[in-house]
Amino acid sequence: MTQPSLPQQALVLYKNRPAIIIQAGSKKITISLDDGQTVNVRPKDVTLLHPGPLAQLADLTPLDEGEILTAWELLAGETVTLAELAELAYGEFTPQTAWNAWQYVADGLYFQGTPEQIVAQSAEAVAREQEARAAKEAEKQAWAEFLTRVERGEWLPEDGRYLQDVVALALEQHTGSRLLRALGRAETPQNAHALLLESGFWDVTVNPYPRRLGLPTDVPQLPVSNLPDEPRRDLTHLPAYAIDDEDSRDPDDALSWENGRLWVHIADVAALVPPGTPADEEARGRGANIYLPEGTIPMLPLGVTEKLGLGLQEISPALSFGLDVSPAGEITHVEITPSWVRVTRMSYTQAETELETNPVLAALYELTSRFEARRRQQGAVMINLPEVKVRVVDGEVVIRPLPNLRSRDLVREAMLMVGEAVARFAWQHKLPIPYTVQEPPQNPPALNGNTWSAMFALRRTLSPSQQSTMPGLHAGLGLEMYVQATSPLRRYLDLVVHQQLRAFLSGRPPLDEGELMLRVGAADAVRGDVRLAERLSNEHWTLVYLLQHPDWQGEGVIVDRRGAYDVVLIPALGMETLVYRQEERPLDTTITLAVQSVNLPERVAHFQEIHPNQVA
Repeated sequence: MTQPSLPQQALVLYKNRPAIIIQAGSKKITISLDDGQTVNVRPKDVTLLHPGPLAQLADLTPLDEGEILTAWELLAGETVTLAELAELAYGEFTPQTAWNAWQYVADGLYFQGTPEQIVAQSAEAVAREQEARAAKEAEKQAWAEFLTRVERGEWLPEDGRYLQDVVALALEQHTGSRLLRALGRAETPQNAHALLLESGFWDVTVNPYPRRLGLPTDVPQLPVSNLPDEPRRDLTHLPAYAIDDEDSRDPDDALSWENGRLWVHIADVAALVPPGTPADEEARGRGANIYLPEGTIPMLPLGVTEKLGLGLQEISPALSFGLDVSPAGEITHVEITPSWVRVTRMSYTQAETELETNPVLAALYELTSRFEARRRQQGAVMINLPEVKVRVVDGEVVIRPLPNLRSRDLVREAMLMVGEAVARFAWQHKLPIPYTVQEPPQNPPALNGNTWSAMFALRRTLSPSQQSTMPGLHAGLGLEMYVQATSPLRRYLDLVVHQQLRAFLSGRPPLDEGELMLRVGAADAVRGDVRLAERLSNEHWTLVYLLQHPDWQGEGVIVDRRGAYDVVLIPALGMETLVYRQEERPLDTTITLAVQSVNLPERVAHFQEIHPNQVA
């Protein structure tokens, strides 16, 4: 199609704006715009509306709308040119009538098309468009009224629909927010969180961090099969103790004593969850249980724990590890067998009380103490810093210190013994498993006693542990080889270790090294996010605790210095904070703190030091 001639003083359309041709050429034309600007453009950049002459754009005055509506009714779905439409509506084709008619075409309600081919919309199409425009205008007005309320600090229940993009940003599921942008606030997850709290759409009990990290927050809904019919060693004659925190809901280990032999019984998860099953695939994608103050998000269906949790049934199935230990704390023999056990559950506090009176627990403690002494001799890094457990009970945050108990040491050392024994067993039998290795501390500090500041400095030098298909030193534990194998209900790679052991014991081919590393990679991909979600959630709920206790005061211990601030460890809260240094004091000085302010979205609490005469 040839470009129509473009005479001087013709009316043309340029970027949806009227323009007059000042000078026309074959390759360039000069046009004057409605703002008085003159520009040079290509002929194909403009659309001819009327050949002119048009002296000035100010002559394009509005005409009566009724004339164009009459033309629309008469045309009733026909196709016409712009000239024909202008003549029908206004009785003549002039620059003024052409421009008025074209504006109705550009609007798109009654007409659509090009100057050469304009289609009159049907009455039904016009009605639909008018309804849509009315709805859009109403929504625009509602949005304006909403913004006015927000600026006054007023919120209505129905305003939640305007906050959905704020929620998405707070959860890092979206990168922007129309509302924050309209309010002139930076579009960050923290600002989104703050606005949701300000509006009352969220309250302080909303923990955004698991979802912000893209972790599942639901319980796996998968069928759970029955235990396979297989021989199991009957160890029900041995007292077996599952020692854990009082609120534990997934007991997966228990201890027994048999004439000098330590038995560690582990929930036999691999019996119900072999490789490649739906439950195995689900656990692989989740990596581990997520332990949050408000509850646990399991990696396996609840039915697995109900069937296999030690002590949840009168008789429990287990994969049991019988360990013989030398007087020097060396593991001299390991026996691994599927078993039946009769388990008594008890808390760490109960076990601590019974250590002096229960001969089984006393014998277990003596044996595990020998193993710990050996680890210490081999350079194990023993960090002793205060720990707390943060829980949410009926909306109230409870922070409970975890005391140093011998019963905790007993269980920890027994689990580490299994980890070393399984590593040596797998290496001896050339069984691929994910070993856990850790490099020695980088430039460890010269410790001046067992102080908190020394422990704080030492902790910063530790390298993260890693998984490997080859055994290697775990410097932090003081073990030449080690594998995590005692929490298959809680950690996916522990389950993989059990799957490998079960395959070996039954004579079936285990996963090869390539298949194993695929599972290690999948677990590594989510393990960091799981641990981060737990840490951030604990920080969140600790700050909620301070919001619930705005008059909190307590002790802090100076453990480091950072610029003009002291790094202060708060044992009762299990947190660290920075306090402005008012005077030079030695590390490990105890000071009294009071909470000053809490910024929940930023996860920051500010404390001020108070002196004895200020203490409430």
